[in-house]
Amino acid sequence: MYMKPLLIQLDDPTLTALNRIAAPGKRQRSEFVRQAIRKAIRQAEYHAMRAAYRKQPDSISDADDWSTAEDYKA
Repeated sequence: MYMKPLLIQLDDPTLTALNRIAAPGKRQRSEFVRQAIRKAIRQAEYHAMRAAYRKQPDSISDADDWSTAEDYKA
């Protein structure tokens, strides 16, 4: 998979902290930043989903009726 480069600027204290907590080396630091971005995106998506459910919660009539569910057989 081709990844597009992203240039970000960090102040010295932030870069020092990043270097301290990310694995040493340029590639490990890049992977750490990618994972942090993915985590932030997931958190934002979950937050939006929770907000939508709070705004318009499921009603009892919309809920699945499990009383007639088949037995699960592996």
